[in-house]
Amino acid sequence: MKHFLGTLIFIAALFYAGSAVAQTESVIDTSKNILLLKERSFGVLFHSQGWGGKFSKGYNKTAFKKRILEVEMVELQSPKQIRSINPYFTNSKSYIYGKLNAIFNFRGSYGIQKQLNRKPYWGGVELRFLYAGGISLAVAKPVYLYILNQAADNKYYITEERYDPDNHFSDNIHGRAPFTKGFGELDVYPGLHAKIGLDFDYAVYRTKLKSLQIGAILDVFPRPVPIMAFNDADYYFLTFYINFNFGKRYN
Repeated sequence: MKHFLGTLIFIAALFYAGSAVAQTESVIDTSKNILLLKERSFGVLFHSQGWGGKFSKGYNKTAFKKRILEVEMVELQSPKQIRSINPYFTNSKSYIYGKLNAIFNFRGSYGIQKQLNRKPYWGGVELRFLYAGGISLAVAKPVYLYILNQAADNKYYITEERYDPDNHFSDNIHGRAPFTKGFGELDVYPGLHAKIGLDFDYAVYRTKLKSLQIGAILDVFPRPVPIMAFNDADYYFLTFYINFNFGKRYN
């Protein structure tokens, strides 16, 4: 009888212990410990010479290192460009005097993100250092303007013309022509780029991606990219950027 009672007490103790463990496990959120291997995001990018957009995909190599593939399209403006208007005509449109081309830079990048700190379980910010590089392709679209021409009867008529610094001046420019003018005369400038930055991930849920990224990008071109008529064309562009990213993580 004593052995029987002892066995019953032992079985009851095991059952109680198993129930307690099961209850404990049921309230632990184990999803925060799962490593999500993939991510994709879209971003808006503002930099020291314009703005643009970005699409990114990431693949975790380890818990602390991630491979990234990015495609970006950004505008490249000259820091010397100033918007002007012809003061002698009330219906004239604003334009940028001396601007030869509108430049759009397309980048394809491969890089690495390294985790510097892990986000606490209650939330907060996770910090990563990143470096990347790849191909740049600057596309130049010539600028077209409305030009004032004087007829024999001293009246003016307006024509759409590609900007020519030798013949177009502030007194005969009536304003900018439609942006669509010049797409049939594109010129391309292939090059390379390198990027470094810091990524601040502030998403509440691990399956969501929300981050703020800051850093610098250097684009280098073997053929100089012309933006302004009265300045030398540039072989390289060093820009500083801030980038907001939104996306998701998944397996």
